[in-house]
Amino acid sequence: MDFLEKYNEWLAYDKLDDEIKLELMAIGEDEQEIRERFLSDLKFGTGGLRGILGAGTDRMNIYTVRRATQGLALYVKEQGGEERGVVIAYDSRFYSPEFARTAARVLAGNGIRVYLFTELRPTPELSFAVRHLGCEVGIVITASHNPAKYNGYKVYGPDGGQVANEAADYIFEKMQSTPIFGDIPESEMDSPLIRMINEEVDQPYYDAVLSQMIHKDLGNTASEMKIVYTPFHGAGAVPVKEVLRRGGFHKVYVVPEQEAPDGAFPTVKSPNPEDKEGFALAIELANKMEADLIIGTDPDSDRVGVLAREMDGSFVALTGNMTGVLLTEYILSQKTGLGLLPENPYVVKTVVTSEMIRCVTDHYGVELIDVLTGFKYIADTIHDHEEAGDMNFVFGFEESYGYLVGDYARDKDGVSACLLIAEMAAWYQSRGMTLCDVMRELYAKYGIHKEWTKNVYFEGTDGIEKIKSIMERLRSDIPETIGWSRVVAYTDYSVGVRHDVLSGSETKVNLPSSNVLRFELEDKSWVAFRPSGTEPKFKIYAGVTRGNLEAKIDAIAESVNALFAKE
Repeated sequence: MDFLEKYNEWLAYDKLDDEIKLELMAIGEDEQEIRERFLSDLKFGTGGLRGILGAGTDRMNIYTVRRATQGLALYVKEQGGEERGVVIAYDSRFYSPEFARTAARVLAGNGIRVYLFTELRPTPELSFAVRHLGCEVGIVITASHNPAKYNGYKVYGPDGGQVANEAADYIFEKMQSTPIFGDIPESEMDSPLIRMINEEVDQPYYDAVLSQMIHKDLGNTASEMKIVYTPFHGAGAVPVKEVLRRGGFHKVYVVPEQEAPDGAFPTVKSPNPEDKEGFALAIELANKMEADLIIGTDPDSDRVGVLAREMDGSFVALTGNMTGVLLTEYILSQKTGLGLLPENPYVVKTVVTSEMIRCVTDHYGVELIDVLTGFKYIADTIHDHEEAGDMNFVFGFEESYGYLVGDYARDKDGVSACLLIAEMAAWYQSRGMTLCDVMRELYAKYGIHKEWTKNVYFEGTDGIEKIKSIMERLRSDIPETIGWSRVVAYTDYSVGVRHDVLSGSETKVNLPSSNVLRFELEDKSWVAFRPSGTEPKFKIYAGVTRGNLEAKIDAIAESVNALFAKE
């Protein structure tokens, strides 16, 4: 069936939602728009579904959610998990509550027990809830930090981590075999199989988060420290305020214009804490209140951005790598000093995260494990070592502003990260230092490292082909130099092999297959290329150390821009 036939099938469906029908009728003369919406089906990957809201098989709507949930229901039944059930949470995005209720009705219609949060909750609490309630599966309706036009459907396994590749493949296969307007069983919301939850999970989750504090009583330093917080119109407002209050931080000022949940995210271009422009209102409030620290979480509160006060009174936006380095140093130094570091400790980072972490972990004699991009792989590492009983997890993070301390959850947790960042800032403040001061001290101790990222967007149905073409070209024509420096080795994670260009030798890399290329340069710099798994974009990462770092970054950027200019 071609895209026009699919379009007409939707229009002809006699039970089609009125809003969806009007949307389809409005594009009736726009064949390209119809093609964009119906040429392919929304894919179910390891992160579940994510796409633009709207009518069509390649869009997020109640029909694609019903279809995906039916595939998930068949998976849960295959696992014998009907009684263990499924817990569902959602954030502030458009249609998140509707999609959550749709999923609940389909699951209950399949005879599966459902726990549904009464109001929006952060993604990390969903991860915690799966473990706490002993569920077979968890679902959170969110598109994380994506623009307002997106929503998504993330699925978690029984350990609280994102569902395994094999499970995702099974769910997608069953989803594909289910007609979009097929006879999918669906209960009413008053079904005895659907149980509404809130406080019975909130309180244990708060306790788990608070237990991650290292210095649980910082006294006046914490209570007098002024913090400005923004939830970017998302799910973080209630839990972040609550754990900061319980942690002893009583002068927390929430940006009023960004406190209420709102899927339009009206005060920012994008609800992404990686973008400093979104913190304009927070900076204004921080200057008014003479605050020491600014923190912000994305709509589902799994990512955290930090702005620290500099000596001249201005606020400096810390990158995800900088915050990760600061937290790693703080956690390892404090736990070592207090005798709290477990035996055989390890830290986990992704292959596109700063190499400065290696300097920190080497200093404290802690194992550093590299994994593929995506917090799922950090969660898998925690699970594997917990099963083996050979090593003890201390901290995990990725450069894209995601952090996890403790194993109560198996996804990045912006709520606990906010608490630990506040604790860290207060502890250093009691010693007369800002986080900017500490960062300078760490550069002096471990050497200056600088990272750079670039996103190249490829919208439209031909975007995937362009991205595929670029990766094929990189693999078939390995660059001799990037920037000013010679390529001495490269790792192709799709086949799991590291190639030493100088010796011609090859080394097996024991990681799952992933469409990532990482180049090592002679001057100890590195560059990685990775198509995004959740958006139509290409991501480039680079890290440099030694010498003129700005000039090195500029040279790498010039090489990358030349590469993409060929498309």
